[in-house]
Amino acid sequence: MRETVHLCFSSHDEVLYRNEADLIMGFNCLALAALETESRLLAEGFITTHNHKLAQTDNAKELARRDRYAYSRYFNAKYSRLGRLGERTSFLLTVYGVYHTQTTLNYVIRQALHHGLVYTPFEYPHCSANSFFRKELGKVSEPELCDARQRYKYLPHGVVLPEMYKISKDGLILREQILDTAYVEQVYITPRNFLYQMNRISDERMIKEQQGENELPPITLDTIEKGVPDFDVRAALLSEQGRVNTSAMTDLELCHIIDDILLPRYLKQSDGGSIYLLNRDKRADMGNSIWREARESFGQRANGLFSNKQTSVAQIRRCLAL
Repeated sequence: MRETVHLCFSSHDEVLYRNEADLIMGFNCLALAALETESRLLAEGFITTHNHKLAQTDNAKELARRDRYAYSRYFNAKYSRLGRLGERTSFLLTVYGVYHTQTTLNYVIRQALHHGLVYTPFEYPHCSANSFFRKELGKVSEPELCDARQRYKYLPHGVVLPEMYKISKDGLILREQILDTAYVEQVYITPRNFLYQMNRISDERMIKEQQGENELPPITLDTIEKGVPDFDVRAALLSEQGRVNTSAMTDLELCHIIDDILLPRYLKQSDGGSIYLLNRDKRADMGNSIWREARESFGQRANGLFSNKQTSVAQIRRCLAL
């Protein structure tokens, strides 16, 4: 019997996705795991340190296992890395009730907003926000598709995706083909309510709505992010109100500086390579250099690597896998 389950795959010590291609492959691995387990994927959202998804499945653990295994193989092969990727297990939470489901959908879709990456979920490309009520919200344009001969490049090694599933030119299996958009739209009922929920502030009314339908604990930000280490609820609630710190460097921006600009100097080669080819001492040395340059250049008018962008020791450590 299928149950509606929230799943979270996270990492404490290092980023899971170092660039846009990794985020795309992350969704593709999840999509394939959903197809293989005959699960219905309702919504998802990916950021560099973790992802959230809501699915209807009769084997949540197998869905999570296949997703993690496929992506870990890809990541380890790409970056010459060994060992387990991310936390030892995925966080699973079974959801009952329409209001509990709607609240979970809200938090899954809006996670980039809660982590201060965007002002609205619709501007973030690595989530389901733009997959629902497409006609009503004017999002009917079709993406350019990849050449049929190039499909294998965007899938885990050895996987063949049936031709009925299309892949965009940037390598993404089209979300609308995988997500059960009809079910999600029934939960929200109208596009107007969907827009309201995507811009809604978390408050006591959301809790009371859930308490009115069953005796189970209400879904909150604390509940959803329970599987994510060091999550700051207060900062997330501020981000909901549109208080986004645009001077904060994103993990993707820092990983770009590390992988594409600094790493070749350490490896003495023009392309390829990975930070995982550097021993811990050399990565620590790179981290110290980044921290010094970031502090010295912040606020300067010159267009340096870190001008007008703030980073932190914690961010540097996870982007260098220290």
